[in-house]
Amino acid sequence: MLAALQTLRGEPGVAFFDIDVVDVDADPALEAKYNELVPVLVDVEGHELCHYFLDAAKVREYLGSLG
Repeated sequence: MLAALQTLRGEPGVAFFDIDVVDVDADPALEAKYNELVPVLVDVEGHELCHYFLDAAKVREYLGSLG
């Protein structure tokens, strides 16, 4: 998912974004919350955008709403 997410950088209409990689298994609260949904992509406020695979359309829509 990370490599697919990085391809969105620089696309027209997509706001600039940073990526923070977090080891869900290292945090008991995150492990309990996401369990089998890893990898998971959440926004800065912790709202889940997608899991398992990148939903590029949903992420583009979200990033487009930021700009």
